Amino acid sequence: MIRNVSMISTLALAAAAGTSPSVAADTRSTPADQKSVSITIYNDNLGLVKDVRTLSLKNGQQSLWFEGVAAQIDPTTVHIRSVDAPDALAVVEQNFEYDLVSPERLMQKYIGQTVELVTTREGKDDETIRAKLIGTQGGTVYELENGKIAINPPGRVVLPALPAGLISEPSLVWLLDTSRTKHTVEASYLTGGIGWRSDYVAVLAADDSKTDLSGWVTIDNQSGATYRNAALKLVAGDVHRVLPEYQPMEMAENMAARGVAKQANFREEGFFEYHLYTLERPATVRDRQTKQISLLDAENVSVKKTYVVQPEVQYWFSRLPESDKTKVGVYVSLDNSKKNGMGMPLPKGIVRVYKKDSAGSLQFIGEDRIDHTPEDETIRIKMGDAFDVVAERVQTNFEVLSSGHLYRSSYKVTLRNHKSEDISVQVVELMAGDWTITTSSQKFEKEASHRVRFDVPVKAKGSSELTYTAEVRY
Repeated sequence: MIRNVSMISTLALAAAAGTSPSVAADTRSTPADQKSVSITIYNDNLGLVKDVRTLSLKNGQQSLWFEGVAAQIDPTTVHIRSVDAPDALAVVEQNFEYDLVSPERLMQKYIGQTVELVTTREGKDDETIRAKLIGTQGGTVYELENGKIAINPPGRVVLPALPAGLISEPSLVWLLDTSRTKHTVEASYLTGGIGWRSDYVAVLAADDSKTDLSGWVTIDNQSGATYRNAALKLVAGDVHRVLPEYQPMEMAENMAARGVAKQANFREEGFFEYHLYTLERPATVRDRQTKQISLLDAENVSVKKTYVVQPEVQYWFSRLPESDKTKVGVYVSLDNSKKNGMGMPLPKGIVRVYKKDSAGSLQFIGEDRIDHTPEDETIRIKMGDAFDVVAERVQTNFEVLSSGHLYRSSYKVTLRNHKSEDISVQVVELMAGDWTITTSSQKFEKEASHRVRFDVPVKAKGSSELTYTAEVRY
């Protein structure tokens, strides 16, 4: 049972429990005591760590020094409980100690004290002088025994002892009250500095109708701790988090049958409004390590290539001065369905697409970022702009009707196909206000209240024209 928990940072336990980092705690636990460790990693640089250890305590009140935790821990999320005897362990206080040993901190601790400056001389004994350290801002400043001041003197500094209050690695420290000596405890906390992302590789077939798709999970651990043989889970989804007050704006910001996407390493399941991916084996994630694990592998997935023209600027309320040459975008899309050899909810990430050239070598042909994609949704990837397909758009007529509130515009879009195969080009117009297509040389589809699409066939080595008139009320 947890009673009366209060959070104190840095060295507060020294006063509360009568101990300090330089004095042995009643019990000191290291990662060697670990029975198991698990970590759940989220997309947005966040990890949930659960560290289970076996401890030998003594009856009554005592301090527990818990080493091997993440340096980027959020102290307000720390929780410890006894797994086998919850009613026999109470937490009086808990603290996060992170004043680590470093040259800078050592020097700061010795400001105002006398240290030794040792200079090595070739062919002679080392020269040692005593001096008082009086400053460390932008360098080191010493007061010599003769009263003179030395700034950044040569040689090395020798300190008499490790000062109290510095520790070699971040630690959690608890003041516990227990009526039992043997406990299996679970310490849990959230930490920053660890995140994951998905990366996908697609290899298009020669006729652009099929692709082989593989997915990889990349874990980047900069949290300050190593998680050995950990049970690893990944959460995909947009988890809401409360941002710190006054945070600067710039900081706020998943089928075993052949032909179906195979999850060789991860088991996927729905979890609340997110998706949870559980690695089916233990994994060691070392501090300052980037680790990649296979997420999926799907073969012969059907894809569709489309050509899209979408003008960047719309002129519905004024006269267009000249013709507008517009790039023709190239997209490939695939259905994330079991019928199509997929069907696994896919975490957001970057899809990089390759294709073999005439010599059989893979060449990079484009990449795009996809969002979290549920099963039975379509993935659409922009590859780039077509080289051999040209679009030119010109305004052929413009009228202002009904005292300036109704506009009529006519356009001609010329599509030229320099490829040796027939294609179809989607011409997309983003409309404004209340609009009507009054005449058109091609059938069109109203995709949304502000979007219309014309599908225009274009013969190999040929051209096609799309003409239409739109009336817009604004």
